[in-house]
Amino acid sequence: MRLVGPEGEQVGIVPLERALQLASDVDLDLVEVAPMARPPVCKLMDFGKFKYESALKAREARRNQQQTVIKEMKLRPKIDPHDYETKKGHVVRFLKAGDKVKVTIMFRGREQSRPELGFRLLRRLSEEISDLGFVEASPKQDGRNMIMVLAPHRATKAAAATAGHRSREPRDAEAAGAPAATADTSTSAE
Repeated sequence: MRLVGPEGEQVGIVPLERALQLASDVDLDLVEVAPMARPPVCKLMDFGKFKYESALKAREARRNQQQTVIKEMKLRPKIDPHDYETKKGHVVRFLKAGDKVKVTIMFRGREQSRPELGFRLLRRLSEEISDLGFVEASPKQDGRNMIMVLAPHRATKAAAATAGHRSREPRDAEAAGAPAATADTSTSAE
């Protein structure tokens, strides 16, 4: 077998017994790194330290991953203008937070024969929020529902990520070291 030393230097081709003897002399483990090579390649290393460092790297990679959250907003084709504005406000808030939004239009009864109403509503919503996000999945009919997915722009996501770091700071004025503001609740009857 071909043997590689602890610092990566080539020791050469040695028999298995000699490799095990070298490993025990320097108090390291003999680890087979390329079993399919001819001859197989083994390395002298501290295997416990190797496993610990690889676990640390994996944990760091998970920490740096970004979680994708999909929020859902349900609408009806005959939605009242005020209700539409309220729902649109929720969609805007979700997009500003950096989340994707799944917008669902639910059809009931005769509404199912008029899918163009839902399509127009979804198109109107996508045009009104175009500065915050874009249509990731265009509207499509799925049984009684019509579904569209909106995703935030990269700049919006980046702003949400930096705002997320700032939100961990103390919100309370006393916790931040500023004096507490007192509200004057007294009334004067003159």
